[in-house]
Amino acid sequence: MKIQDILKERILVLDGAMGTMIQRHILEEEDFRGDRFKNHSHPLKGNNDLLSITRPDIIKDIHRQYFAAGADVAETNTFSSTTIAQADYHLEEYVYELNFQSAKIAKEAADEFTAKEPNKPRFVAGAVGPTNRTLSLSPDVNNPGYRAVTFDQLKTAYKQQVQGLIDGGVDLILVETIFDTLNAKAALFGIQELFEEIGKELPIMVSGTITDASGRTLSGQTTEAFLISVSHVPLLSIGLNCALGARQLRPYLQVLNEQAPFFVSAYPNAGLPNEFGQYDEGPQEMGSQIEEFLKEGLVNIIGGCCGTTPDHVREIATLAAKYKPRVVHCQ
Repeated sequence: MKIQDILKERILVLDGAMGTMIQRHILEEEDFRGDRFKNHSHPLKGNNDLLSITRPDIIKDIHRQYFAAGADVAETNTFSSTTIAQADYHLEEYVYELNFQSAKIAKEAADEFTAKEPNKPRFVAGAVGPTNRTLSLSPDVNNPGYRAVTFDQLKTAYKQQVQGLIDGGVDLILVETIFDTLNAKAALFGIQELFEEIGKELPIMVSGTITDASGRTLSGQTTEAFLISVSHVPLLSIGLNCALGARQLRPYLQVLNEQAPFFVSAYPNAGLPNEFGQYDEGPQEMGSQIEEFLKEGLVNIIGGCCGTTPDHVREIATLAAKYKPRVVHCQ
């Protein structure tokens, strides 16, 4: 059954935070290196995407935990799997493998759960993060015209990433945590170019991030402007994730609900971070806020971002099952 058809019938549940779950393992440099990168010249601790190669057991177990909690869609462990982001670790040449292996691991877990429950198919979304560069803003306050990256460089990097994800078996592409829509447009252009070259298309999800109470992305766009900027692409869904908790996200989801000609997704953080950078909202507290989205019919896809765990996803899945999905009037 196609995901587009399922979305018309029920709200789908996205998984929770990968990083939060990885942190529970208290890993050391050796875990990130494994045998493969034993003699690599630069420190690798903290490069979570690399664990898909060096500790695939941990990554697969995390996917399984989220599927067992009720997730319909798992995100691959590839948030930073571009040549641009991996340059920090001097691992640019391994980008294709990172994406391929991450997709393969997630797909194996998804197939395992689909086989157990054929009436509840599980899907894998290839996670495409924003990179650590921005096209719209200068990193040099003394030179506002300077850019650390070009549109073509980003497009090429995203295209290479998505090729690995598709070859690894993902069902969807998720361009997420967008703080600069121009970066996202480079990703979308690269994805569409790749689709043409390989003669195959996958559904595309897009998810932006509102960074503060102004209701704007980091590069200054309102939610409405963000929607308009990417609406030329035939998206499966558009939504918001990260930066804010569910309560703070609600007014911006209402904008998407009223204006988006696509399905709408949301996966907020477990509240706002405390002074130690940790997220304190438990499953029930977060769930009660998310239930407001569901009651109002604002979303088609719901999940969790930073600080969320399988317990959060279990609560979200229980609530989502009680409500009807948002009706897409313009599609």
